This record gives sequence, C-alpha cells and structure tokens, in this order.
Amino acid sequence: MASIYLDHNSTTPVAPEVVEAMLPYFSGEFGNASSIHSFGQRARAAVERARESVAALVGARPAEIVFSSGGTESDNLAIFGIVGADSRARKHVVTTQIEHHAVLNACQALERQGVEVTYVPVSRAGVVDAQDVRRALRPETVLISVMHANNELGTVQPVEEIGRIAAEADVYFHTDAVQSAGKLPLAVERLGADLLALSAHKLRGPKGVGALYVRKGTRLRPLFYGGHHERDRRPGTENVAGIVGLGRAAELAVANLAADAARIAALRDRLEAELVARVPHARINGAGAVRTPNTTNIVFPFVEGEALVIALDLKGVACSTGAACSAGAVEPSHVLTAIGLPADEARASLRFSLGHETSPADVEAAIGIIPGVVEHLRELSPLYQKAAR
Repeated sequence: MASIYLDHNSTTPVAPEVVEAMLPYFSGEFGNASSIHSFGQRARAAVERARESVAALVGARPAEIVFSSGGTESDNLAIFGIVGADSRARKHVVTTQIEHHAVLNACQALERQGVEVTYVPVSRAGVVDAQDVRRALRPETVLISVMHANNELGTVQPVEEIGRIAAEADVYFHTDAVQSAGKLPLAVERLGADLLALSAHKLRGPKGVGALYVRKGTRLRPLFYGGHHERDRRPGTENVAGIVGLGRAAELAVANLAADAARIAALRDRLEAELVARVPHARINGAGAVRTPNTTNIVFPFVEGEALVIALDLKGVACSTGAACSAGAVEPSHVLTAIGLPADEARASLRFSLGHETSPADVEAAIGIIPGVVEHLRELSPLYQKAAR
C-alpha cells in the first residue's frame, strides 16, 4: 500500500540533521543553561547559537528572539503581552476572521476582559484588504494581528502594507508566521512586524518549541512569572534540546528555501490541476490568490470531508480537512465559511500540504488514488446521484 504524507501544514517530519544536532543534549550535554558551571555554560552556548540561527531566518537581531513552547504560546505572548502592557482604560485590537485559533481564541478571551476586537473580513479568495484594516483602526487601537499565510488555504496576506499602516498609526503589529517560516522569505523589517511568531515542528524541527520575535523597545507583559529567563519575557528552564533543534531547522530552512519552494510549487500545481481535471465539480479554494508554494485546499462537493480523509488514509494518503488543532470539530472550518463557502462545501474540502520530503512519485501516486476514492464515496451519496441526474 502507498504511504504518502500530504499534511505538512499539520506537522513535518523532523530532519535527520535536526535529530543529530539535538541528541547530545538528551545525554552528555544535559546542563541547565542558567547554571554558571561548565555544564551550564555549554548548554547556554548552544541556546545562543540557536538564537542566532532563528534570528537569521527572520532577519532579526538575536536579542530580539524569545524562545517558547510553540506557535500558540508565541501568539498568546504577543497578544496578551502587548494589550497587558498598555495602560489605557479602553483598548481595541484589530485582527481577521481567518486567523488561527491561537489568535482568535486569545482575542475572544480579551473581549471577555472588556477589550474590543474587530474581526476584519476577507475576500472570497481568502485575502484581507489592507485598507479594511486601516478603516478598522481607532484612537484606542493597541494592536493589529494579521497572519502572514493562512494555515488552511495557504493564502498570503498583504502584511507589508499592513505593517506600513500600523507604523503610520503608531500601533503595534503582530503576524503569525507559523505557516510561512521556511516556505517564504522572512524579513521583519520588510514586513514591518513588531512581533512575529513561528513554530519548530512546521519547518522540520521538533514539537514543543517555537519562538517569538519581539522588536527592540517593544513593551510586553509576560504570560508567566518566575525566573529571569529570556530577558524576563518567558521564565522557565530552557528546553535546550528543543531549542537546538529549532536552530538547526532554521539553518536548513534558510539553505533550502529557494530550491524547495520552486520544486514543491511545481508538484502542488500538478496535484491540484490533475485533481480538478479528473474529479467532476472539484474546485480550488483560494484560487487566484498568492499562496504558499506547498498548500492546496480543494472542495469535492457531495462528499463528507472527514469520511474522505479516513478513506484516503486507508489507501495510504494522509491529508486533512483543515487545521490539525480543529480535528473532530463539528462546525465547518471558520476559514472556509469566511470566504463564503456554504457549510456543506466547507465540510467537503480537503487540504493537501506538501513538504521537503514529498517526491514526484508521491504526487503521481496520490493523483492515481484520490479520484477513485472520491467517486466511490459519491456513489454512496443520494445528493450526488440527484445532481448527476
């Protein structure tokens, strides 16, 4: 049976080079990076080398990188940190309707605390209009949070323009770059970001570690209290092995980005073109927008997406209906409903996301499997039989 992994937006295989870099810090190099003896100082040196590598990935200074447990914590630290550090009685945040739940649920928590939040809509292609963000600003706006690339559609948002708008209004700008790090060039100055979140396991690193870029001079209230780790931004004994893994993954991302992007985009384009051609009524969600090179989201009307994911898995093809953290959700994807899909089509949509390990043979095999599985499930659907007549 085939074994084809097309769910890299959920998580990526850890690169062998990353595993090799991490292994010493599980055994011989076990020191606490805050200890002043030689064991601790070797661990500290490894953490700081990794900080330099992550800074190079996003075009920042090493001192502006804060290590975290992953993208969710980085997003939460950015959002609650900025709002908590602002002393105004009335506060307002601007975000979009298609953000990851790490941002949306944080904003909803802020609303329960009395902070006003504007959720800017997006186009049918899944892209926010930067001018809608500008129009949403108020005198009491303290933060704009707009993701760089959407996790379900791959659509790239106009963050550079939004960054300029934020700077003109003297408002902090945070971008969730979890799905763009390692896929698109990142330069925080060009993006105009004051805060940028990323996660190791989305770019061939280990789970449980991430980073937040915090521009020098940015006022940020910590989420946790304890020691003085990470320049008082994130207390707790450092996950040295994980941080080393993130650093090595960042180095690999920088080295492979251009070649991977071109190769993977060609494979993605072939996959979606063939599926649309071979499966009646199939359509690309987010078509026409600039997207990350590895992501396609396709609606297969008249089937249930979760049933299709299970059926494909039985044939050896791994994909998803959307964000991994929403697996098992009864409600249709908030991203797909935000672009105007009715609930039945949102539930009939699958995300295929390719990665560094994806080969042409994987894509050809998937093309050979997916149409037949869709057709088999449609044969069981009275709605499809009615439409076919």
